[in-house]
Amino acid sequence: MLRALTSTLRLPRPWRPLRTRSCASHGATGDPEIQVRALTGRDQGITEILMNRPSARNALGNILVSELLEALAQLREDQQVRVLLFRSGVKGVFCAGADLKEREQMSEAEVGIFVQRLRGLMNEIAFPAPTIAAMDGFALGGGLELALACDLRVAASSAVMGLIETTRGLLPGAGGTQRLPRCLGAALAKELIFTGRRLSGAQAQALGLVNHAVSQNEEGNAAYHRARELAQEILPQAPIAVRLGKVAIDRGMEVDISSGMAIEGICYAQNIPTQDRLEGMAAFREKRPPRFVGK
Repeated sequence: MLRALTSTLRLPRPWRPLRTRSCASHGATGDPEIQVRALTGRDQGITEILMNRPSARNALGNILVSELLEALAQLREDQQVRVLLFRSGVKGVFCAGADLKEREQMSEAEVGIFVQRLRGLMNEIAFPAPTIAAMDGFALGGGLELALACDLRVAASSAVMGLIETTRGLLPGAGGTQRLPRCLGAALAKELIFTGRRLSGAQAQALGLVNHAVSQNEEGNAAYHRARELAQEILPQAPIAVRLGKVAIDRGMEVDISSGMAIEGICYAQNIPTQDRLEGMAAFREKRPPRFVGK
């Protein structure tokens, strides 16, 4: 078992830098439905994926899903990405879920293929670096599933979220039945899915569904600003140690405690030969802030 774990817990291969860009595929208006931006200055290391499909409230249609998959595939190879932040360019909305109008035009076989792509998208959000969802508005159905696929969630207290599929004759199909109980426990997840209940950001924080809830501002981007502050707290930390800690938690949650401890041991061993570990020890000894480089 340890040999199998070791083979699956290797560090990502060397990454290629991503140039600030918009995705090539365009929506009905001719404009890209997402934009990718690498921040600079004190925010260097934070990359944002901005969803911008106002005509459909950022609903997850074929083009938006394709653009997200394309962006994630490129960002996965970029070692400069220390935190990946998902946000919306549409005021009052994070993501309204799957595009049901588009789905109405699909055959049953096409629906099955599309939902499988949605599941694949959520799995791709299981990214090497920490991911944060900034939920400044509605996050319903697949929109909440996207946020659940992220490591951390920040919401405006007035945001509305829920896995509402049962109110549409459906059930969550992009990871909601798996990630919500892992987040909140089985009984509460069942209650929320069975009832299709909608929660405010403040209610979600009280349940532990989001890490932080903040009062909305006039610009409608308070959650984004708080998410950015959270990302800034992560930036100074050793990036390899952060990524390996993420692997240890995510993989360890899926197994018994004994196997989880073995996974932690494998991750710890991979961190020992890094330059950053030596830098951390030297900085402690010399009583100065560490300068981690991700090597």
